[in-house]
Amino acid sequence: MAYGVKLRVWGDYACFTRPEMKVERVSYDVMTPSAARGILEAVYWQHAIRWVVDKIHVLKPIRFTNIRRNEVGSKVPMGSVKTAMRGNGEAPSLYVEEDRQQRASMVLTDVDYVIEGHYDLTEVRDDNPGRHHEVFTRRARGGQCYHQPVLGCREFGAAFELVEGPVPRSELKGERDLGWMLHDIDFRNGMQPRFFPAKMVDGVVTVPAWDSEGLKA
Repeated sequence: MAYGVKLRVWGDYACFTRPEMKVERVSYDVMTPSAARGILEAVYWQHAIRWVVDKIHVLKPIRFTNIRRNEVGSKVPMGSVKTAMRGNGEAPSLYVEEDRQQRASMVLTDVDYVIEGHYDLTEVRDDNPGRHHEVFTRRARGGQCYHQPVLGCREFGAAFELVEGPVPRSELKGERDLGWMLHDIDFRNGMQPRFFPAKMVDGVVTVPAWDSEGLKA
């Protein structure tokens, strides 16, 4: 049995980075389903459930702005981490002051969304599946979260509130083709990203199910 939730999130800035942009970061026009799932998990996460995003409501007009941000130019090699975990060699390190780069980013500004989703049960046994809905509702109503929800990037924090009535009406009208958008990551298949042809109708993006036809890696 699926238990539905509605959560409103908003913020001054957001960046849901397009993976095809390698150097300068450019955001998708709207929040991705994987980012929406991450926000739901930030409010409430348990081994016994798996969050599924059904719809993303875009309440405000889509606006972009250009900013410049300091970023780290490299990553700690995974091989060095595994070696250190085995107790061989020194602990890997990365010095931000020596590896800082400034990059331009095209980000969204003044965003406001409603995430409409539900959770499915995992293989973990749970004798009271309905309690997760009650706990999520209580936590969202009280503004509680395990960690700060973000709008794509850690520096773009998201405010949130539980939607207990109808979803607020969007300012957007008509149909808009958003192109291929990141759906989510297939963690069971080597962290393979999967994409879907996104379309927004009157401010609403309907997210296809994981096993739907039309998704591609």
